[in-house]
Amino acid sequence: MKEKSAELAVVSNKSFEASTAVNLHHYDISSALQTTLEFDELIAIFCKKIQLTIPHNGVEYSNSEFDLEFKRGIFARHSCTYALKVEDQQLGELKLMRSNRFSKDELKMLESLLCCLIYPLRNASLFHKALRMAYIDPLTKANNRAAFIDGLQREIKRASRSSLNLSLIFVDLDHFKAINDNYGHECGDLALASAAAWMKDTLRGCDAIYRYGGEEFVVMLIDTNLDAAALIAERIRTDIESHTLAYGMEVLNITASLGVSTLRGNDTGDTLIKRADDAMYLAKKQGRNRVCVG
Repeated sequence: MKEKSAELAVVSNKSFEASTAVNLHHYDISSALQTTLEFDELIAIFCKKIQLTIPHNGVEYSNSEFDLEFKRGIFARHSCTYALKVEDQQLGELKLMRSNRFSKDELKMLESLLCCLIYPLRNASLFHKALRMAYIDPLTKANNRAAFIDGLQREIKRASRSSLNLSLIFVDLDHFKAINDNYGHECGDLALASAAAWMKDTLRGCDAIYRYGGEEFVVMLIDTNLDAAALIAERIRTDIESHTLAYGMEVLNITASLGVSTLRGNDTGDTLIKRADDAMYLAKKQGRNRVCVG
């Protein structure tokens, strides 16, 4: 009995074609793509596997759903771009580049090989959606503490491997207990959610905010040195101070104390966190509504 192969739809700016993965080359690529659920690693593996068949000098992959932008290699004059889709699910856009044009035969082969990439990308998408739901604080819609711990370990490894900077900002809302005591926990919840939203609006797209616990947040800054992190922290502080929170007939002004630290050569996650946390408590001791560097 002949085994039926699943048809994979590949949507391209050049063509729309349904292809089947049946030969050994497809099997080799598909097997390699089963080893990870990280988008950037999937793209890197796929491009490495097809290099001999379809030579290329550079690659771009973007996925707006997960705010991803992966770039690698040399950006050249000629390119082919594919919007990837399976059923009704968008899986991002892949662009290959090189100095000479891609032939029709190469494009046809590429569209066939892309079938191997579709389902691993969908699996990665489903995995990260589930992860995102598990890692979101329901009140503030910021990432939660578990997401921070996982993300910090990953980014420390990435920063060490690639000689990049990594900085943390600890943010603690000033006199938060008084807000709960004087106006009730509903007002306190509104203050937390509002502060998180203000910080998100202030931060860059590549930065991540986490609710660390209670009224304390932490911001992770990728490829950001201590001076730049301190400037971002000051911008966050100023932005929180400039907002007014209306609750019933009451008008509240909220401030925050912030501590900043940057990854050092001998740091662990714990030591990096401790310096930022200590700097934040120093800001509180010095009068609150300020930024201190650890």
